[in-house]
Amino acid sequence: MSNIKISCVIVDDEPMALNLVESYVEKTPFLILKKKCNSAIDAMEFIKDNPVDLLFLDIQMPDLTGIEFSKMIPKETRIIFTTAFDQYALEGFKVEALDYLLKPFDYAEFLVAANKANTWFKLVKNGNKQNIISEEKEFLFVKSEYKQLRIKLADVLYFEGLKDYIKIWLKDNPKPILTLMSLKSLEEELPETQFMRIHRSFIVSLKNIEVIERSQIIINQQRITVSENYKPKFLEFVNNNSLNL
Repeated sequence: MSNIKISCVIVDDEPMALNLVESYVEKTPFLILKKKCNSAIDAMEFIKDNPVDLLFLDIQMPDLTGIEFSKMIPKETRIIFTTAFDQYALEGFKVEALDYLLKPFDYAEFLVAANKANTWFKLVKNGNKQNIISEEKEFLFVKSEYKQLRIKLADVLYFEGLKDYIKIWLKDNPKPILTLMSLKSLEEELPETQFMRIHRSFIVSLKNIEVIERSQIIINQQRITVSENYKPKFLEFVNNNSLNL
């Protein structure tokens, strides 16, 4: 992929935080700083006439929070949140932020997030949109026992719905994580290329399916039935990934 330049704006009401992120941007070759703003309102006025690719956006600010502001910006402008409060992680995920940096963060952590943005814009530029979702959504934040847990999607075997709760079954973890959420809401957040609902109560990781036997699949020795309502889509997936000998 060819090299690209990403225009960005830093938004933070703390001068020290603004200056620190500015120093990180300046030593990152593919980032071009267009402006530093000490409020979301200032940033809104600027990007109205000066569209940019990326915002490094604080969340807890007076007048207009970063979360509120993120819902007002053009869809093409992506966001990396920077905040001292980890309770906002789930909200950041819901507005499809590229990443979430928890203060205080060093340049190495900043560069990981910046590289994620670089990958995103390269994929968009090259029209390779099939890979964009998988590049962006590598994890979920879920609330469990008064904590926000970071769950790697690659570690998920399947999700099991139980009324208003979901059990998240992970590799190398004999006990599931329990979270208050509906399976329907979760389904809307998951990458379709990685997960599929095969039953009213189950969403499975497609890459972790070990055996398909009649109307059942086996994942980690667990048998799950593919119900009639979801069978056509599942069979299409199987046919598209089968060897035609």
